Order: sequence, then structure tokens, then C-alpha cells
Amino acid sequence: MSIDNKVVVITGASSGIGAATAKLLAAKGAKVVLGARREDRLQALSQTIGDNAFYQVTDVTDRQQVRALIDLAVAKFGRVDVLYNNAGTMPQGNLSDRDYDKWQMMLNVNIMGVLNGIGKVLPIMQKQHDGLIIATDSVAGHVVYPASAVYNGTKYAVRAIMEGLRQEEKGHGIRSTIVSPGAVRTELVNTIGNTQIQAGISELMNADDSQGLALNPEDIANAVLFAID
Repeated sequence: MSIDNKVVVITGASSGIGAATAKLLAAKGAKVVLGARREDRLQALSQTIGDNAFYQVTDVTDRQQVRALIDLAVAKFGRVDVLYNNAGTMPQGNLSDRDYDKWQMMLNVNIMGVLNGIGKVLPIMQKQHDGLIIATDSVAGHVVYPASAVYNGTKYAVRAIMEGLRQEEKGHGIRSTIVSPGAVRTELVNTIGNTQIQAGISELMNADDSQGLALNPEDIANAVLFAID
């Protein structure tokens, strides 16, 4: 699958990894359909990219909004070649904090957000007998560490879901891929919530590049380009 003229739907596209990926793929000739909650960011990004970009305000926890995003891609370009489930959130804290609302939010965004995208795009890709579904996982989906058990759990779940997708849909020509970054300089750090943990991670993010402590969004965008191309 080359990238030129491929139709790529990206969630969490308003900043960070999603925005960097949209810019890179469009520069390589892809047609991008962008979804996120912040319309002003989406509009600015779409205008920067030009004619091969469209956007739809999308909360990935809302199945109807995810449906509208995928439908927009089909309406504009007639198909969906790639779905990149990239939206995510990362509140941190010990289980003893019992922050049920943040736990539920992570389950809704990080797990159901991925499933909502898969559920909507699968019939289209099955009909095409072709497609690639990518998800942003994390090193946290491979290694568990303190104050992150629920976030770890959501990212382990994404790994399992994407592997199940691969096994179930390989006969339909549908492929699945995860990218599992470590620390990346994005606005995700702002969702941590715990001020002490956030301060520590912010220090990591702001460290001198020569220390190699954090990736840039463009690094992940290049991994996504490689997976597609």
C-alpha cells in the first residue's frame, strides 16, 4: 500500500501526534479526514494542509460522531484506506486515590474510542476487501508502572483488541498495526491531573534533546507513514 492518494481518517488530529501525522501524510500525497473535539484547531490544520483535507468535530466516545467522521471520508473520497485511532487521555494516580470518574473517562476514550472507530469502518473495509487500521498504543501497553495501572490497563486492552482484529479480519484483506511510543512531547501531559506526577513528566518532556529522553510528534508520524507505505 503506497501512501499516494490513500484516504486516511485520523482521530485526535487537532494537535500532537495526530496533527503531525496529518501534515506528513498529506505532504506525501494522502487525502486526510481529521477528527477531534477542538474545531478551531481542526479548521486551522485543514487550511494549512489544503484541498486534500477535510475535518469533522469528533468526540470518539460518541458513536454517532465517529460515524459522521467516517461517513465524511466516504462522501468526499469514496472509500477509507486507513483509519488511525489516535485519540487518547492519560490521567495518572494510584488506585488508592479511587478516582472513578477519571478511570471511566480513560475506559471511554482509550478503549471505546478505538472500538467505535473499528466498528464503523469495518463494514466499509470488508466491502473494499482492503484496509489498514492503526492505533496509538504506548510503552504503557507493554510495561506496567506505579500510578498508572488504569492507563496501563487501557493500553494493554488496545493491544489485545488490535491483535484480535488482525486474527479476525486478515481473510478480508484488513491489516492492523499499533505504534507504541514512550514519552512524546505532546499536550497529552496536560491530562495527567496529578500535579506531582505531571511536574515530573513535564521536566522529562522539556529536557534537552541531546539527552534523548522524549520523542517528538514527528517521530511517531514517521512510524505511521512507514506502517502505511
